[in-house]
Amino acid sequence: MHCLNAYNALMSIESLTLFVEVTKLGSFAAVARKLDLDPSIVSRNIAALELKLGIRLFHRSTRHLVITEAGEIYLKRVEPLLEEFEHALEDAQRVSKEPSGTLCMTASGSFGQTCILPHLSEFRLQFPEIKLELLLVDRVVDLVAEGVDLACRLSPEQDAELFGTKLFDTKYHVCVSPDYLLKNTPINKPSDLEKHKCVVFSLPDYRKEWIFQDKNLEVARVKIESDVSISSGLALREAALAGMGPALLADWLIDKDISESKLIPVLTDYQVTAKDFDTSAWLLYPSRSFLPSKTRVMIDFLKSKFSRL
Repeated sequence: MHCLNAYNALMSIESLTLFVEVTKLGSFAAVARKLDLDPSIVSRNIAALELKLGIRLFHRSTRHLVITEAGEIYLKRVEPLLEEFEHALEDAQRVSKEPSGTLCMTASGSFGQTCILPHLSEFRLQFPEIKLELLLVDRVVDLVAEGVDLACRLSPEQDAELFGTKLFDTKYHVCVSPDYLLKNTPINKPSDLEKHKCVVFSLPDYRKEWIFQDKNLEVARVKIESDVSISSGLALREAALAGMGPALLADWLIDKDISESKLIPVLTDYQVTAKDFDTSAWLLYPSRSFLPSKTRVMIDFLKSKFSRL
């Protein structure tokens, strides 16, 4: 009888995983979309789990799905157990084979295309068992809700809700094309920008004002006038190359253009930014206590590529 009770108490990992996913995403339909399942499969699994447990996990209505008090208690005990199952599998696989599975990674479109994509063929040669999903979007992705393993974000500091490591420090430059520099008034001090129509990134913090700091740490804020705002960093770079006006661009995006004299940095005696002077590229992940080998090897790989920075 004891063995029978133990058997009945043991739920399938699949059903428990669906339960946890529903609590994170808030609906059966959202979980079904994420896992490419029919919503009825998710609903039936949750109903079967409730029947086996003898408790109601969710309050249901036509518009809302709310976890019950009993469901909250069960979630707190079950979620760490599922993590331990994942840990156990990962430890076993680490002994017997190369890192594998699907690694979902996100970055902004400009950073992904400029800094990540050029290295992926080499990564695939080193780790052929890892499948890659690269989500290049100019928005902050919820790693847990969207099932993303690793994110690269450009910010002054690491996100307090995530875990990770700094990839490299970043700096910004005001740049113009050589042709623009020949045909327009000189830019020798920050206030000279007020005589120019700049091309700007379309986020509010980037299009109205740029901040300069000289060698004496004195800060000057310069109002920026522009007739062209662009939502893509890559397109903003192209606009600067085409001589459309001064642009504020990150070093990782334009270092090659500067070295080849396709873009000329101006105001080089100043640090410049739109928000913060201390900015970095971070590799971030959501796990509190466990880093899968597929994620770990990608982090180590990218850090090796950018170690000179």
